[in-house]
Amino acid sequence: MNPVSASPLDAAASRPGTAQDAARSRFLVRHLWLPLAAAALCSAWLMGAGADQQLADLLYRLQGGHWLLRDSWATQVLVHRDGRLLSTGAALATLLLAGVPWRAARWRRLRRPAAYLALSVALSTGTVSLLKKWTRVDCPWDLARYGGDRALFGLFQSRHGIEASGCFPAGHASAGYAWVALYFVALAWRPAWRWPALAIGLGAGLVFGFSQQLRGAHFLSHDLWSLATCWSVALGLYLPMLRPGATIARPAHEAGA
Repeated sequence: MNPVSASPLDAAASRPGTAQDAARSRFLVRHLWLPLAAAALCSAWLMGAGADQQLADLLYRLQGGHWLLRDSWATQVLVHRDGRLLSTGAALATLLLAGVPWRAARWRRLRRPAAYLALSVALSTGTVSLLKKWTRVDCPWDLARYGGDRALFGLFQSRHGIEASGCFPAGHASAGYAWVALYFVALAWRPAWRWPALAIGLGAGLVFGFSQQLRGAHFLSHDLWSLATCWSVALGLYLPMLRPGATIARPAHEAGA
């Protein structure tokens, strides 16, 4: 029987000090510093160079100069309402998996990854919700440029007492992007699955986010920072909860290997 392949930090844990520290540094460069640098560069292009408005202008024109899809069944009901319910149901299922006192050893080994996943999804979406209230950024559909009645204010620009919608980062997209935590579950449990697992979270976030852009609810940068927030939370929880030395869940028939 072939052994389960080790994650980068699992492999590093078995090495002497200098090599172990170097492996952990490479892990943080790949999973923290490079993603944050990419997010900052993309944000500078979207928010600083005006690409946000250019993309929203295109979507607005394609819909005839108004947000035609704002109240459509596909975007409002199927993706926005039902998509959020699906994400919430999946999170509750993982919480149940973590909380049930399983008698079979095979299922007990899944409790830690399930607890990590449920906590990561909850904290990711909760953090995005808090940031929305703090940043106080308008949605595209609120702006005079897109049929609303408000001027465009930058993220750090003073509003002089003018109320805001609270649309940054994107809340609905976070219900999809929160599942990038599946990448870290796979990294700890079965690394060969980490890319398909990541594709699930990215795919859900892209569908949720683009649907909201079609409705005029968000700019692309709102989704970008929703993803960055969810990724940061998932990484921050991975280190203490699924780090090398913790009891990582593995199928019972592979435990010996």
